[in-house]
Amino acid sequence: MEIDRPAITDTERLIRPHIRRTPTMEVDGADFGLPGVPFTFKLELTQHVGVFKTRGAFANLLLRDIPRAGVVAASGGNHGAAVAYAAMRLGISARIFVPSISSPAKIARIRSYGADLVVGGERYADALAASEAWVAQSGALAVHAFDQRETLLGQGTLALELEQQAPLDTLLVAVGGGGLIGGIAGWYRGNVRVIGVEPEAAPTLHDALAAGHPVDAPAGGIAADSLAPRRVGEQMFPIAQRFVDRVSLVTDDAIRDAQQRLWDTLRIVAEPGAAAPLAALLSHRYEPVANERVGILVSGGNTTAVNLVV
Repeated sequence: MEIDRPAITDTERLIRPHIRRTPTMEVDGADFGLPGVPFTFKLELTQHVGVFKTRGAFANLLLRDIPRAGVVAASGGNHGAAVAYAAMRLGISARIFVPSISSPAKIARIRSYGADLVVGGERYADALAASEAWVAQSGALAVHAFDQRETLLGQGTLALELEQQAPLDTLLVAVGGGGLIGGIAGWYRGNVRVIGVEPEAAPTLHDALAAGHPVDAPAGGIAADSLAPRRVGEQMFPIAQRFVDRVSLVTDDAIRDAQQRLWDTLRIVAEPGAAAPLAALLSHRYEPVANERVGILVSGGNTTAVNLVV
């Protein structure tokens, strides 16, 4: 049941026909006021559905037996959209539960993929409780956003791909429930320094590492729809203890600034959670050494931050 390189490699072969190999971009740190620090951006926002979670969604639907009742997912928005998309592509029925804080862009994506969408409650935990009630009633298969082995394996394929694209010393990764950083750390296994980045208003992994086990944490802030579950997953936590170097906390203002700087400098439209890793650098919550090869994962772009005018 290990989340390791052989298991992630097997998963990558299975889901490869259904996912994009997303690009990287090398940038001089001086473009962001950080001379001497070369950046490699991994642009996972160009993935199907605009987010990394498509990898975990296909891993679940292809590795597990799907009942006639289909699948169900609870989500802040992105996971639900990914499961809805994967279900549509594979001809599987899906019901998605999201809280009221989900962004309009993410809700619109879920609807566009034909899933049965239920909006209710204020936070991810509320949507999760509703989804669990539906599983008990219908017999549908629950696809967890982060605390599921297949989800971790799918997200780990991102690190497999990135390792082939760019040599890194350090990779900065946003953390919500921990499925992404758990899969990535399971692949790199200490060979690349993996740094988690969380909002100060939602320090889930930070607090769990301090306590020695997953604990309830605050769940607020600008990135609450993607980085604010009540606690990190039980399955990823041992991986984080072994292979995540540290967690840096950033303010909402720093996340907003990073979003704006990504747009102004590179014309990259990142959702708040996806801008958090750059925010750690720009606000000096993570200080790289000279010539450190730093990777910045831009994990999603489902936002209405830019309105195109004809």
